[in-house]
Amino acid sequence: MTRDQLSLFFRILIFVGLLHSQASCKPQVPCYFIFGDSLVDSGNNNGLKTAVKANFPPYGIDFPEGVTGRFTNGRNVADIIGQYLGFVNFIPPYATVTDQVISTGVNYGSGAAGIREESGNFVGDRISLDRQLLNHVTTISRISALQRNKTFTNEYLMKCIYLADIGSNDYVSNYFIPSIYNTSSIYTVEEYAVVLAEQYYEQLTKLYNLGARKVIVFGLGQLGCMPGEIALHGTNGKPCVEWINDAVKLFNDQLKHLVEKLNKEHNCDGKFTFINITSMSAAQEDIPNPNVPCCQVTNGQCVPNSIPCPDRDLYMYYDSFHPTEVANTIIAKRSYIALSTMDASPYDISHLARL
Repeated sequence: MTRDQLSLFFRILIFVGLLHSQASCKPQVPCYFIFGDSLVDSGNNNGLKTAVKANFPPYGIDFPEGVTGRFTNGRNVADIIGQYLGFVNFIPPYATVTDQVISTGVNYGSGAAGIREESGNFVGDRISLDRQLLNHVTTISRISALQRNKTFTNEYLMKCIYLADIGSNDYVSNYFIPSIYNTSSIYTVEEYAVVLAEQYYEQLTKLYNLGARKVIVFGLGQLGCMPGEIALHGTNGKPCVEWINDAVKLFNDQLKHLVEKLNKEHNCDGKFTFINITSMSAAQEDIPNPNVPCCQVTNGQCVPNSIPCPDRDLYMYYDSFHPTEVANTIIAKRSYIALSTMDASPYDISHLARL
């Protein structure tokens, strides 16, 4: 057995051991806060005036609680990571979270949301990252009132995991729609990656100032491989829209530098880590149907009450933009226990939770 194979073997043993321990132990961190877009939304868009909702079948067909507003057939990536962290219940959406469970965490994710305020606004309301951060301020006030000790609350929040998975809509629902948005006429693709990362840096710094010390920053997936982008732009005979994936790579490179910068600036107590979704694409190639939706679609989303494909595990995408649970599971597993040094930098999530 080679050194790499031996290393992988022991990492798998650690992963199995951690999963076993979660069955009888409390969560590895006291709370878990989730920021992002439809990839992590668990129902915050249900009450909004927007075309981007998933509170109808066939969404949730494989989810234990049925239809909730998740944009997939089952669990999203944030749900699965939460289970790996040892949380028995799914983290509730901000829209419906009660005081009884708010101290375990909140999901602020919103379909069509972006780093930029205007991203996704052509489909209706959505809760941008700036607004999600304002909602988190309200959450902190609620937790502090319940705990009746501001110092304790501050120390409590520093032990929690914070996940940010956002940025896709700043491209597919902004930069790549020149008929609606002028960003592509203002910035070159290189300039836009820098500008977008700079705004994200300010937002993550605000999150740090609100008490976050263990922060997961997800990179963007290969947006040019989404069925919706393939249908819209064509691929010129390639499997995916290459110029879109090239643009995404520029932003992901900026994100990695952003995380390095934040770790350097907050090296005494802040721990940020970058999750490289692109490095996991090889594992997803084992899914037989990588670039076609599992459900019937209209405007990129599942047709309400339609019948999806019978075996969802054979599809990477449930609709034109959102992964199936099986694809989410691949990402979550390798985010939690990295199988390659390319998957997570400088820590995978299991390591971050222990710091």
